[in-house]
This record gives sequence, structure tokens and C-alpha cells, in this order.
Amino acid sequence: MVTYTNRNDVPTHEKWNLADIYADLENWEGDYRQIEAMAETLKQFDGNIHDGRSLCQYLKQREELSFILNKVYAYAMLKTDENTKETSSQSLLDRAKQLSVKVSASTSFFMPYLLSLDEETLKGYIAEEEGLSYFEEDLIDSFRYKPHVLSKEQEAILSQLGEALSVPSHTFGMINNADIKFGEVTGENGEKVELTRGMYTKLIEDEDRDKRREAYKAYYQPYVQLKNSIASTLSAAIKNNVTTANIRNYPSALEKALFGDQVPKEVYENLIHTTKNNLAPLHRYNQIRKEKLQLDELRQYDMSVPLVAGVKPVISYEEAFETMCKALSPLGENYVSILHQFKDGRYIDVRETPGKRSGAYNLGIYGVHPFILLNHQDNLDSLFTLVHECGHGVHSTLSSQHQPQISARYSIFVAEVASTVNEVLLINYLLKHEKDADVHQHLLNHFIDQFKGTFFTQVMFAEFEKKTHDMAEKGMPLNVEVFNQTYESLFKEYHGDVITLDEEVKFGWSRIPHFYRPFYVYKYATGFASAIHLATKILEGDRETLNSYLEFLKSGSSDYPLELLKKTGVDLTTPLPIENSLKRFGELVDEFVKL
Repeated sequence: MVTYTNRNDVPTHEKWNLADIYADLENWEGDYRQIEAMAETLKQFDGNIHDGRSLCQYLKQREELSFILNKVYAYAMLKTDENTKETSSQSLLDRAKQLSVKVSASTSFFMPYLLSLDEETLKGYIAEEEGLSYFEEDLIDSFRYKPHVLSKEQEAILSQLGEALSVPSHTFGMINNADIKFGEVTGENGEKVELTRGMYTKLIEDEDRDKRREAYKAYYQPYVQLKNSIASTLSAAIKNNVTTANIRNYPSALEKALFGDQVPKEVYENLIHTTKNNLAPLHRYNQIRKEKLQLDELRQYDMSVPLVAGVKPVISYEEAFETMCKALSPLGENYVSILHQFKDGRYIDVRETPGKRSGAYNLGIYGVHPFILLNHQDNLDSLFTLVHECGHGVHSTLSSQHQPQISARYSIFVAEVASTVNEVLLINYLLKHEKDADVHQHLLNHFIDQFKGTFFTQVMFAEFEKKTHDMAEKGMPLNVEVFNQTYESLFKEYHGDVITLDEEVKFGWSRIPHFYRPFYVYKYATGFASAIHLATKILEGDRETLNSYLEFLKSGSSDYPLELLKKTGVDLTTPLPIENSLKRFGELVDEFVKL
């Protein structure tokens, strides 16, 4: 595996090209100043919107400002993520955040104004001003928020608090990406070296149990040491969510999070309930894992090691990219050509380097193109990560090509469908074309583990979020002990009695960045269930499903997420997609046992 100690050593074609957003910092500064001026102009509309013409002028100028602000913010964020230790980039991001708060304050008057109108007056404005037809759906939809929008003065105060409310998330991000130092592990030559996240993902899968245990202990060491600080940030984030929901008159923080997508809380609760009623195959798989590894005790650091000994595919980035293109060919030539554009156009930042943000993501920028962050490790997991993030990237590309700015940005709820369909297509391709029996079984084992991580683990996280928010809403304390007890109890319930728990298990909550983005993780599970259905139909040659799926990728936010999915044949208001997904997991476990 290629490793780099300095970003400058990474080949240019494996680094994204931020010049596609701004050729240099001077251009960024120019747009920054333009936004400041535009924000002041927007303020002048406060109290001066009296007809369709002035309403249309305001909305057009606000959209233009939003377009430029997205570029300014994205550039600063991407630049920071290249090296989170670089103070000059941090300064750019801080300024972008401050600018975003300033813009929010300058437009905070609008929703109270809009909702002070009666609906007939608004429809009259739309009828008299042709340009308002572009904004019509959003304007009418805004009336759903009427019970949750405050007075103009209160909205202005809340907008000014925007940066303060994001402090817990920002603090955890700095701890997790810039400050945290893992413990030491034994290197290849017997010397002690500091663990990195990239090393951890490989060592936790090592066939040598002592190496796995050492990596596991070293990885959790800083989280346990910083447990009180991290508990404080998570507690503050949860309480901020609850307080904001109360201020805005939502029944709960959960319902506030689901409101924008028009997802009933029953969808969330049904996901948890249906999953917990179908945990037996997961418990059975964990028992098989214990037996296969011939262990007296199965521990958390035994949960990622492949069950087929001696099979460790080394997959270079070039090979991973070519495999992805072949696996996703059922989605059509246009889809694959977009993937090649990502690579040839340097939309992807490939390698792990010191200080680079961990994990992976896709960031779509309307009017530019997507940017994809990876930390490629030349293994099977990294192949799946590439395929996953490129699913988001193509979704961003097609929505931007086929939707106007107002509806191009898709909801997170549907985002995970596009990425997970790709993963299901990939594993089916790999299983179909692999002739070696051991490698075939290894791939099946990998798919089961991917299923477990993308579905069961995310549902467990979703229940942790719900329980901790429920506690906050009841005025109960949130601290290390509460988080530990809640997490450990759920871990036992989901994974079964076969696992012997190390002390570190109960600190699992302390390392999850998604907990600072409330009620997000459940969408991985609903997305996975939807993807299982869609990918199966596409592989069966169902042209209607393929065409409806490609239309779905072009749809952005042109309809509510549940409605967009219904058009592809997936109805998440019923338990059926979840039940079918869980049934498929049971079949995979059965197949693995037979092999």
C-alpha cells in the first residue's frame, strides 16, 4: 500500500482541483466581499415587500447570494479538510461560518413576513408576477412551517445564535480530526508506532488476534481519556436540539428533524421496532463468527476480521476504479461516463495524509461539480467506499443537470439510496465473477458485515439518539455514565449474549461524528432497505425499475423523499421494505453457513 507523509508527495491526479471553484484566494475574497454587500442589500427589503414584484426581486437576489455563498463555504471547508491542522485554512472556514451567520441574520425577517400573509394574498402576488412561478412550490410549502416560525425579532436572535449552537459539533470535529492522538501499536519491525485511522482499519481485520486487540485498545485510548470532554460536547449538542425544538413549538426534537422531509415519526419508530423483532439472524451470525474463529470468548475486536483465513485482496485505487465502472455498468453508459469524468477531472481526493479529515464524503456544489474525499487504503473496504461516495457524486451531478438551483439539492433521506444501490451492485458483480471458492466466501462474508454495519449498527445508533433525546426532553442528566449505560445496553441487545464486552465497548458513543447531526443515521438503514429492493430489480433486468431509478437520481428535491421513492416502487410508510431487507440478511447468513 502506498503511504504518504506529506500532501505535496501525492500525485496531482489523485488530488482534487479546488481551482474549479476559485482559481486563487483573491477570487474567494472577492466573492466574500460581494456576499457582505448583497447581505446588506437584502436587509433593505425588510418592511419593503408589498407586492409580487418586490417579492420576486428579493427571492431572486437571495438565490443569487446563496449560489455564491455555497461556493465560498465549500472552498473553505474543502481546503480545511485537506489538512485540519493548517491554521490559515481554519481561518477561512471560521470566516465563512461568520459570513453564513451574517447572511442568516440579514434574511431572518423573511419567514415571519411571509407567514404573516394570508395564503390568498400570496397567491395574488404569484398571479401578478410571472417570475414568482419559479418559487411558487417553495412559497406555498412554507406555510407548513407557520406554527414553528417565531416573530421577526425572535428569528433575528436565533439566527445570531447560529454559530454558537454549532460549537459542540465544531469542537468534537477539532478533537476528532486535529487534536486526537491514538495510542501506540507494534510496527512491522517490532518498534512502537502511533496508530492512525488508516492503520486501524487494516489492523482490526488482521488474522493475528494480539494485533487486533492492541489496535483496539490503542484506538479507544484517547476517547476514554477524553470521555468527560466529549460527553460535554455531545450533551450540549443534544440539549441544543431539544431547546431549539421547544422554542419552535415542535412536539419533540425527533419530529423537528423529520418535519422538513415530511417523514412521519412512525417511519423512524417502525424501523427500530421491525429491526428489533428480527435480530435472531444477527445473533446467529455472531455465534457462527465465534465458532469459525474458534474462540472461547468473542470480543468486539473480533467482529471485523474476515472469517475466511488467508484472503486479503489488495486492490489499488486504479483497479478499484475500473472494477467500479464494470460493476455499475447495469446503470447505463451515461452513468459510467460520469464516473470517468470524476477521475479525469480530478474531482476526487484519494490518499490519506497527516491532518487530512478522516472518513469519506461527497460534496456537490451547484454550478461547479461534486468533490469526493477519500482516504484510500488499497483494500476491499476502500473499494466499497469509492463506490458509495461516487453514488452520491452521480446523484449530485444528475440532479444539478436536470433541476434548477431551487430543487437541485436532494434530501439526505434519499441520498443514501444512491450510494447503497451502488454497493449492492458491486457485491453482486464481485460474487458473480469470482471463481476462487475461498475468495467467493470471503466476499459473501464481507457483504454480511457491510449489511450489519450499514443497517443494524445504524439502527442501533438511531435508537441511541432517540433514547438520549428523550432523556433530555424529560430533563434528565446527560453525562458519561448515562451515555455509557445507554450505549452498552443497546450493544448487548443488538449483538446478543455471545459477545464478551470489553471496558471500551460502552464508550462507543464517544467516537461517532454523526451524533452531532441529529437523527441522520437512520437514513442509512432506510436507504439500505430501499437499495436492496431497487438493485435486485435492476439486476433482474427490470427496465421499468431502472428507468424510474435514473429519473429518481435526476429529481433532486422536486418532491418529498417518501414520494420520490414511491415512484421507484419503494414505500417506506409500510414495514415491507424493512422486512424484505431483514429477510435478505437471513438468506445471506444461511448461504454463508452452507459454504
